[in-house]
Amino acid sequence: MLRSLLIYLSKAEWARRIVMRWKIAWQVASRFVAGETPADAIRAIEALNAKGICATLDHLGENVTSEDEARQATDEIIHILDEIARSDVKSGISIKLSQIGLLLDVAICEENLRRIVERASSQENFVRIDMEDSPVTEVTLELFRKMRAEGYIDTVGIVIQSYLFRSDDDVRQLMEEGARVRLCKGAYKEPPEIAYPRKADVDASFDRLTEMMIEGAARYDMPPISECRRFPPIPAIASHDEARINYAREYAEEKGFPREALEFQMLYGIRRDLQMQLAAEGYPVRVYVPYGKEWYPYFVRRLAERPANLWFFISNFFRG
Repeated sequence: MLRSLLIYLSKAEWARRIVMRWKIAWQVASRFVAGETPADAIRAIEALNAKGICATLDHLGENVTSEDEARQATDEIIHILDEIARSDVKSGISIKLSQIGLLLDVAICEENLRRIVERASSQENFVRIDMEDSPVTEVTLELFRKMRAEGYIDTVGIVIQSYLFRSDDDVRQLMEEGARVRLCKGAYKEPPEIAYPRKADVDASFDRLTEMMIEGAARYDMPPISECRRFPPIPAIASHDEARINYAREYAEEKGFPREALEFQMLYGIRRDLQMQLAAEGYPVRVYVPYGKEWYPYFVRRLAERPANLWFFISNFFRG
């Protein structure tokens, strides 16, 4: 119930207007958001790189309401690609298609996506297309495959959510295509007709998909993380759940899968201890680094995932 309420609030404009006025909201959100400017984000990535950890940089924002807003968001994403190239940090980027016009017009989104992918390709960088809620799952995969068909096979990757019933078929097909996939549990509220409602089932699906990804990568000679560290291996396991991480490690070891070909991904500000432990053990570790002024939806979804963060926020708010 609490999670459903927070997910609703993450999309509510009235709640965004209220919460973003509270100073304490940004104080808590800054645990999960690198800052509001590209310079803030680059500094955060440099600090991660100094610890042997890579990044994927995300300019926060989604559900734009006009073609102009979609183009402005695209321009900002291209700008951050330029900043990554200028500063030579070890980072790719992550993007949401709703931020570049998907919910307005697929053609607008495709044009903006192509601009981003072209710039990333010219700079030898990587674009991870995030997966959003289920109404756009199919079109997101279609646009991902379209970019690959246009020659950007090494430039783009995709995200799959383990709580969706369809993900077994999606991962099976993506592994046949040799696609780079980030596996996560999923952060949106989905109906029980299409998604597992029970955590135990989501976890079991996550482990099953992890196996499929490791086996799929093995068919492509288990390509490791690139020398420049911007291009991830085929399987990227995005979780803070130590049981899921340990399952992936044990399964990979059982199959003789090299550590440098299995990447673990985590969110900025969460489980830094585990990030450092995995990096010290020789696994590629990549941190999802969000930045930007539109931090409210992302912040509230993080509260939904970790109730302890919500109580910290509330107690500090009433403390003044």
